[in-house]
Amino acid sequence: MPGVHQVLFLCTGNSARSILAEAILNSRGGGRFRAQSAGSHPTGTVNPGALETLARMGLDTTGLRSKSWDEFAGPDAPTFDCVITVCDAAAAETCPLWPGQPVTAHWSLPDPAAIGDDVERAQAFRDTYAALGRRIDQLVELPLATLAPAERQEQLRAISQN
Repeated sequence: MPGVHQVLFLCTGNSARSILAEAILNSRGGGRFRAQSAGSHPTGTVNPGALETLARMGLDTTGLRSKSWDEFAGPDAPTFDCVITVCDAAAAETCPLWPGQPVTAHWSLPDPAAIGDDVERAQAFRDTYAALGRRIDQLVELPLATLAPAERQEQLRAISQN
């Protein structure tokens, strides 16, 4: 889509963090962004905690699904402007060659699905949602269209510190 920044969020299982990021950016992007998410080894299902958190925050969960990053590596795939990993395992893997040579960044976040009991896990999902929300709000404010690729990458990587 011309004029729309295409962003791919990656995580190993594509069941929690990357799904949250996809939904948040699509909600807050003001029509200037189109987010997708994928995983290197997708679980095939979206974590119920992610869906509950998104629903609680009033975000649409229609169409969210756990999928392989292979869907976005072929000739018919969208050309991404940015590819952002949100888990350390995915960041350490050898990624496919993405069409369009997007800038990359790593926004390390712990897996909320792997934390404690039900109460602790629910809080971890809320915390992850909040952290992603802060980072995505900064992403949305960046003048991506006017930044050179190296500047875009530097700005995206700096966001991970917040």
